[in-house]
Amino acid sequence: MTREVFYTDQAPAPVGPYSQAIAASGRMLFVSGQIALDPATGTMVGGDDVEVQTHQVLSNLKAVLAAAGASFGDVVRTTVFLADMEDFARVNAIYATVFDEATAPARACVQAARLPKDAKVEIDCIAVLP
Repeated sequence: MTREVFYTDQAPAPVGPYSQAIAASGRMLFVSGQIALDPATGTMVGGDDVEVQTHQVLSNLKAVLAAAGASFGDVVRTTVFLADMEDFARVNAIYATVFDEATAPARACVQAARLPKDAKVEIDCIAVLP
């Protein structure tokens, strides 16, 4: 099995010992969970506004995917972690702007007891490289 690590300065640097993304065997891309960190400053954006945070999370995911030569259209699986399941509908509405119903990836959505840096939302994904 081959492994290729991907990093981009267009998404936040990892806050621990992990990669932004790893491609396995040249086809499967595993993208680490992204929270609403501004890539330029490393600070959280949006305060307690889950909608602002969700937009930043998706922007960060898009940047990591692009660094590996992929896009949202290549994503086959996501996991959405919410600090509060009451935010599901608001996050889902924004999520639907990048994943349309007809081609949306498989997904799990769970409430987490606490997310890194007290984020309101975190999303990771798996894509198949073109």
